[in-house]
Amino acid sequence: MMFISTLLIDTGTNPDRPRPARSWLRNLYRVHQRLCMAFPSKEREGKDEDFLDPFKPEDFGGGQVHIDRRTGNGFLFRIDAQLGGTVVILVSSSIRPNWDYAFHNAGHFLAAPPQIKEYNPSFKKGQFFKFRLTANPTRRCTKNSKDSNGNPVNPQYIGKRIPVPFDMLKEWLIVRGKKGGFAIHDTVVQSGYIYIYKQDDKPESKRLLSVRFDGMLTVTDPDQFRKTIVAGIGSGKAFGFGLLSIAPVK
Repeated sequence: MMFISTLLIDTGTNPDRPRPARSWLRNLYRVHQRLCMAFPSKEREGKDEDFLDPFKPEDFGGGQVHIDRRTGNGFLFRIDAQLGGTVVILVSSSIRPNWDYAFHNAGHFLAAPPQIKEYNPSFKKGQFFKFRLTANPTRRCTKNSKDSNGNPVNPQYIGKRIPVPFDMLKEWLIVRGKKGGFAIHDTVVQSGYIYIYKQDDKPESKRLLSVRFDGMLTVTDPDQFRKTIVAGIGSGKAFGFGLLSIAPVK
């Protein structure tokens, strides 16, 4: 059993008078921290039911935070901008989240009460779905690797993970599909970069490749595909990457 939550964020309709949620969304460390708060330990929830104590990472999670996503553990999320300027955060979790607790002192971020539905998918070989995935495609850098312009990479990056060049993004997903129990078709790719700031008052940041894939897929291995839905795809899951969402083709 899984749970899918939909959080409609109040970004406001007047760009000259931005809502606080706009600033919150720009700092993905803060977004992830707030989402973690929906999974408080029993001790934290019991001793601080009104969420008055400062945030401490060890008080949240209970096997749900800062771990590899698998059945019974962890959560994934994705931030989707909608037509008209609204923003939705989609969260897939292994246990039911407590959004009342997470947003107890930040209800002004939400434009509507969070929606939660149970999700217990099963698949058959050959099933056809529409899909969306926002991913951080990376690869291990070797001495023969090339950058996005086709030039040899700086030797200091050898052995580290580097962004996948644009012309290899579809191939990256094809390979992930073979391992993950699906084959892709008619994929649209949109790429860019996001900047991660750990603290609002410090300029240091790191840049991550952000790629949105929209298209159609076919299930090739039902059991493996279900594991992929649970675990997500690629790196950077704490920053909103990896959640593969699907919808039946009507």
